[in-house]
Amino acid sequence: MRTELRLPKLLKDRCIVLATDLDGTLLAGPQPARRILRELFRSNIPNSKLIFVTGRGLESVLPVLNDPTVPRPDYIIADVGATVVYGESLLPVTPLLQEITAAWPGTQQVLEALAPFTYLERQTVPQERRCSFFVQEDLIDEALRRVVDELGCELLFSSQRYLDVLPKGVGKGATLRRLCEQLGFGLESVITVGDTLNDLSMFTTGFHGIVVGGAEPALVEAVRHLEHTHVAIGEGCAGILEGLAHHKLLSSETPVTADSWGKADLVMVYHRLPFDETAEGKKRRPKSPNGIIPTLLNFFADGATGSWVAWSQQPTREPEAFNVRVAVDEKKYANLHAARIPLTANDVDLFYKKFSKEAFWPIIFSFPDKAVFQHTHWEHYLKINEIFAKQTVAEASEGSLVWVHDYNLWMVPAFLRMLRPDLKIAFFHHTAFPSSDVFNIIPWRREIIGSLLQCDYIGFHIPRYVENFIDAVRSYAPTEILDTTPCAPRFLTYGCTLGVDSTTTGIKVAGRSVRLGAHPVGIDCKQIDRLLRKRSVRQKIKGIRAELGDRLAILSLERLDYVKGSLEKLLAFETLLEKHPELIGKVVLLNFVTPAAHGMEVYESLRVEVDQMVGRINGRFSTLDWTPIKYFYRSLPYEDVVAYYAVADIAWITPLRDGLNLVAKEYVATQGSVGGNGALVLSEFAGAAVELHGALLTNPYDAASMVQTLHFALTLAPDERTYRMSRLNAIVRTHDVRAWGDGFLHAVRDETGSPFG
Repeated sequence: MRTELRLPKLLKDRCIVLATDLDGTLLAGPQPARRILRELFRSNIPNSKLIFVTGRGLESVLPVLNDPTVPRPDYIIADVGATVVYGESLLPVTPLLQEITAAWPGTQQVLEALAPFTYLERQTVPQERRCSFFVQEDLIDEALRRVVDELGCELLFSSQRYLDVLPKGVGKGATLRRLCEQLGFGLESVITVGDTLNDLSMFTTGFHGIVVGGAEPALVEAVRHLEHTHVAIGEGCAGILEGLAHHKLLSSETPVTADSWGKADLVMVYHRLPFDETAEGKKRRPKSPNGIIPTLLNFFADGATGSWVAWSQQPTREPEAFNVRVAVDEKKYANLHAARIPLTANDVDLFYKKFSKEAFWPIIFSFPDKAVFQHTHWEHYLKINEIFAKQTVAEASEGSLVWVHDYNLWMVPAFLRMLRPDLKIAFFHHTAFPSSDVFNIIPWRREIIGSLLQCDYIGFHIPRYVENFIDAVRSYAPTEILDTTPCAPRFLTYGCTLGVDSTTTGIKVAGRSVRLGAHPVGIDCKQIDRLLRKRSVRQKIKGIRAELGDRLAILSLERLDYVKGSLEKLLAFETLLEKHPELIGKVVLLNFVTPAAHGMEVYESLRVEVDQMVGRINGRFSTLDWTPIKYFYRSLPYEDVVAYYAVADIAWITPLRDGLNLVAKEYVATQGSVGGNGALVLSEFAGAAVELHGALLTNPYDAASMVQTLHFALTLAPDERTYRMSRLNAIVRTHDVRAWGDGFLHAVRDETGSPFG
């Protein structure tokens, strides 16, 4: 049953200054009320101002500023009145803050004077120009009051346990009044909101007031005689809206129709459509062998009602005769349609190819020196994410599950939670997640973390990325760890650079719980098996083997990208031939480099360096009948890729960083299917290294390690190669792409679901 949403409006002809406490007031109450309040103060009415008045230290307020359900304040009064800053810049409001600072004797002096009062337990929270303690009320005696008075300070006791020592004349109400006087706000235009005795001074200073429902009884009792204070029934934001209406500061509620909700019980939000669109507007199967899209489509094969939200490149954002909703495959997925978002070529270039790859990609893979940040591009990125979210809102049924994919859509959860609090939001991160000190280089890190924390469940490839995310959250806001689980035996722990012994499966931040899990993406092993049964593929394998003769084949297959370590690999191969001349003429490096997407200028210089290095090595070591490196700069049909997997004696996969690496898994599955005993040499910095027990791990930053491990693989005994490959094959086939998808959705939908996919 769809409910009608009523959106009240602030009166434009009235100056309205809302000065509100945070905990228990603005940060409490039902989500719809929080959304309405946010919309009221984001409409940029010139006469409306919002002031946060809180006992928190400013540092503890920062996470609130990036909560998408909370309106941005114009001013912040923190530290129970001892800190006053502008809401946007966080710069001090002068001369007011200077006057407060001048009245503060100094934290160390206060602590030394109060040291004899051993019953005072200092609060370990961020604070400035005040000292806060826990204490029982009956212990506050005249001796304590006298010492505080001699310091030029005063005491504030609240909630029967909190004691603040503040500069004399400083408090929530006093500082708010001085700020309003400095800014020229009349007393009659200010509405104060609170819920504890700590807020009492805001109500006794002459302002109109609102005490929200569920407030501390002592506060309710203290304000009952105040003519201009309304004691609300509604809690939190609902009480604020009730009080604003009581004070006649809202227009009459105008009924508006809620955004049209869709019928989809599961919504996939992915940057790519589940089909390729031709120039004539027709659909065709994607050329990419990516097994993720078919796996995600399988969730709709049983007739489940769903929607797939993705972009469709169009001449304009509002093309003529454009059908947003189109069927994906009426026979296979009768109740699934694609919700196409029309984006221009410029939108795609800026949002995906330029900004995401220049700002986020280098950070994700820990190459901060290559990152380029432009705030205008961020605004465009936000706009595209908002468009995705709004289309998702139109697709999802009440209480449905929305599954958002990857860093291109980091901000979608923020918009979704604000627009549709009823939705269950899951997010899967398809790339790596860097350590917090690297991630926090992003200028918009708080907004991104704030958005991800709106999810109900977040999945990463491996436990290390989960822990990196947790560390980033810890630098964002106080974080409570709810649950952890051991990583072994599913994942390597101490035996791998990216290993951890346990991982977090649940956190609570600002009262909101989020569950997390490690779900390494698998591959479609059955697709590989089918290809290997094709006559054309068997013929291709036979031809490659004949061409190689008795030489050992080292296969390198990677996309052109600085994170893949192409140059480091070539240098290591050159060193191998130098140190082991007995290998000259006996090994061949099959070096396949897939070109970057068109328009990715950032990789052009890398291609030139790779070309030059291959030429130098071949020129140095080639003989009349042997060339050490066979270099191919082009995309291969997947059938050809599988054929090379089948032939290769060694897969040499050594990225400097990689979120997971599916090439390694595809090689293993192919070798397993043909009964091969190839060796997998894998970078320790590829996410797959922590789950592929049996791979030969190497450090791509260490040339000696690269050479030594490759030589070890070339000389490995056949029985050892067979054992390692059989172990790897069992892992890859057990945890294939279907197991990944099922495991992720099970963990999302079932509170007791395994955090490992």
